Amino acid sequence: MGSLEAASGAAGNGGGVADQALALEIGAGINGQQHKAAAAVVARAPVLANGGAGGKATKKKISPKDRYWVAADEGEMEAATADGGEDGLRPLLYRNFRVRGILLHPYRLLSLVRLVAIVLFFVWRVRHPYADGMWLWWISMVGDLWFGVTWLLNQVAKLNPIKRVPNLALLKQQFDLPDGNSNLPLLDVFINTVDPINEPMIYTMNSILSILAADYPVDKHACYLSDDGGSIIHYDGLLETAKFAALWVPFCRKHSIEPRAPESYFSVKTRPYTGNAPEEFVNDHRHMSREYDEFKGHLDALFTVIPQRSDKYNHADAKEGAKATWMADGKQWPGTWIDPAENHKKGQHDGIVQVMLKHPSYEPELGLPASANNPLDFSAVDVRLPMLVYISREKHPNYDHQKKAGAMNVQLRVSALLTNAPFIINFDGDHYVNNSKAFRAGICFMLDRRDGDNTAFVQFPQRFDDVDPTDRYCNHNRVFFDATLLGLNGIQGPSYVGTGCMFRRVSLYGVDPPRWRPDDAMIVDSSNKFGSSLSFISSMQPAANQSRSIMSLLALEESVMAELADVMKCAYEDGTEWGKEVGWVYNIATEDVVTGFRLHRNGWRSMYCRMEPDAFAGTAPINLTERLYQILRWSGGSLEMFFSRNCPLLAGRRLHPMQRIAYANMTAYPVSSVFLVFYLLFPVIWIFRGQFYIQKPFPTYVLYLVIVIGLTELIGMVEIKWAGLTLLDWIRNEQFYIVGATAVYPTAVLHIVLKLFGLKGVSFKLTAKQVASSTSEKFAELYAVQWAPMLIPTMVVIAVNVCAIGASIGKAIIGGWSLLQMADAGLGLLFNAWILLLIYPFALGIMGRWSKRPYVLFIMFVLAFIVIAMLDIAIQAMRSGFVRFHFRRSGGASFPTSWGL
Repeated sequence: MGSLEAASGAAGNGGGVADQALALEIGAGINGQQHKAAAAVVARAPVLANGGAGGKATKKKISPKDRYWVAADEGEMEAATADGGEDGLRPLLYRNFRVRGILLHPYRLLSLVRLVAIVLFFVWRVRHPYADGMWLWWISMVGDLWFGVTWLLNQVAKLNPIKRVPNLALLKQQFDLPDGNSNLPLLDVFINTVDPINEPMIYTMNSILSILAADYPVDKHACYLSDDGGSIIHYDGLLETAKFAALWVPFCRKHSIEPRAPESYFSVKTRPYTGNAPEEFVNDHRHMSREYDEFKGHLDALFTVIPQRSDKYNHADAKEGAKATWMADGKQWPGTWIDPAENHKKGQHDGIVQVMLKHPSYEPELGLPASANNPLDFSAVDVRLPMLVYISREKHPNYDHQKKAGAMNVQLRVSALLTNAPFIINFDGDHYVNNSKAFRAGICFMLDRRDGDNTAFVQFPQRFDDVDPTDRYCNHNRVFFDATLLGLNGIQGPSYVGTGCMFRRVSLYGVDPPRWRPDDAMIVDSSNKFGSSLSFISSMQPAANQSRSIMSLLALEESVMAELADVMKCAYEDGTEWGKEVGWVYNIATEDVVTGFRLHRNGWRSMYCRMEPDAFAGTAPINLTERLYQILRWSGGSLEMFFSRNCPLLAGRRLHPMQRIAYANMTAYPVSSVFLVFYLLFPVIWIFRGQFYIQKPFPTYVLYLVIVIGLTELIGMVEIKWAGLTLLDWIRNEQFYIVGATAVYPTAVLHIVLKLFGLKGVSFKLTAKQVASSTSEKFAELYAVQWAPMLIPTMVVIAVNVCAIGASIGKAIIGGWSLLQMADAGLGLLFNAWILLLIYPFALGIMGRWSKRPYVLFIMFVLAFIVIAMLDIAIQAMRSGFVRFHFRRSGGASFPTSWGL
């Protein structure tokens, strides 16, 4: 469900950051030894927060996010401390925490009270089937029933939230060796990108740099970039990145840099220093800032260098026909050419796999001391780099390549032949590693002795850079990531959200988890299921056993190349289970959610890992239209899942009942828009008919609504506390739910209706990433207006509710209403105002640059109310021939009109 990226803040200019700012970063007055001691204290704090190995920890300040959580596994921890990990028992590598009873019990009680209130509300409505229009009464009854059911489905999944915190200190103690080596398992990292223009290459290369510099054994992880467009820009950009990494990665290790994506790091002027060489940091920082500026310049220059190089080679070649695109070594590029030609265009080119950085040696390699040619002293730093591989799968116009899911399945097969790591983590091209220990955190859950072997994936929350401070379009989606996923964590685990997720490789092969697998079961039960590559099939058992199986460089140069070419072919998956029961799922817009559901359906569980600082970060669409396109793709894909063979209601007994309920809610939620739009447009009746009651007696109806809505808000306030949210997070979640329900969910419902009738359905547009603005204005995209048809329904809702308020004011002035009627009308106006408040972010979005002055919107609303009220008075006057102002205490007065009929 989602996408993340490298930070796009501007790095320092040629001279780097000012020396004074760097001095503040190091800390004035701290000498080398004092600083090392301070750094040691800083380094121990997260370890204590993550749960120690058993001794008493010093008292530390509790984070607001942890204030209402208490350990839930004291018995297990005491038992683990007693056995000391002996007799072949693995350690407990994470801690479980539950919400304190002071919040959890009221939270559950309020949920129960609201459920009772909803039931009583329906009973009352059934016993009082009275309204000004019974057809509207029936529609509202069905709608209210649907809202009640969907709320219940959403709420029950959050009644037992569990937080799990990795114990990084114990992992280091158990798996890192004194000689600098490590027994941690292998890890393959997948990155996916398509277009260097729509997905700016600087994001992708920052992501790769942060992965190469991650705090994980160098010889134990490899990075695979899948370029699904076959662009030489990405290939040459990766060459430049590999060169820059030779400086950036040792610099990060030497000075314990965080975060390790240079664009994000250099965008912040001062940070606390935690490295071991403060006396060298200022000069090293200044030098690396200059090197990074040059690196970005080289990436930008590729867009002109490559065409110029190709023109030169084509001129020398002097052959008739298409103009080829040439590589730096004088060979024709096998992928997409700048001037498209047969077998060299998007959707039609050969497969490419190239090892950009070979697998490092198993022993540390120290760098060179500082010199005239190399001002950075890396003599005490391991300068090895992880393996880096470029992949572009074969494309042919006769095949459906299945977008991102198809690309990751090719990565899965290629990596199995090269490194075959038992664990995999995937990123979108605009995400980067924000916390260098994130990989270790995920491994804690995979290796834990409790549920580690039955854990298919570990999902990290999505966090975003460069979102406007008020998060106008709810990009952070914290209610989902910090509340809903913690609730699922207490059942069978969170859903897979597309990026920042660590997988157990064999779970993606459709293998059953150990708890559901007979002891004598074979990992490979049918060769047809996985394709024809015997090398790939033979790699599955070592991956299941977490055996080391790095392909030798000699073998890579000879026989394996043919195997690699074979598993990248379009036809490889013909007649297999790829895209169904093996790998990432095909033929659906939300391949992430369905793939995670398939793993849960097979009996696997998942874990949710939220750490400080955040594990990963990226960019999000801050333009209203792009954000709505993103939600349209998610909601349309969710409905596709519900009405497919992957419907949660059809899953077998291995899926936990509460997990089934959660998935049902996550896939059917767009249907709510059918009833919600009806409610939001209902005020149009008030405009033409005056007072119109959807339920009588109206005061009792309103009382029930106030109780039900009030309980919802109370539950939300308690949820804010235990989830560590802010009131703004909650408000934005409610606001953008209404915006989505009016703007895009109806289109998603139309899409699934068309699909059910065998028609094509709606085409989903991929979300465009943020690009560098041509102006110096920050958040320029926030104020850009991109008109699209899906904006119209929400604009209609705004217009209807504005007109309803204005018309009600006009009718109140000349209508001769009683106090009871005025009270009823006031409640209606309150509903209209509430709707406008919820759609407020959308209204700002369509204002463009005027949204910088929000007061303009309120002035426009007030003027609209006055104009519509006066127009309604005039219409009433034209109908009756006079205007009558009613003052109950003075008897009123009549004023003839000059236009009376």
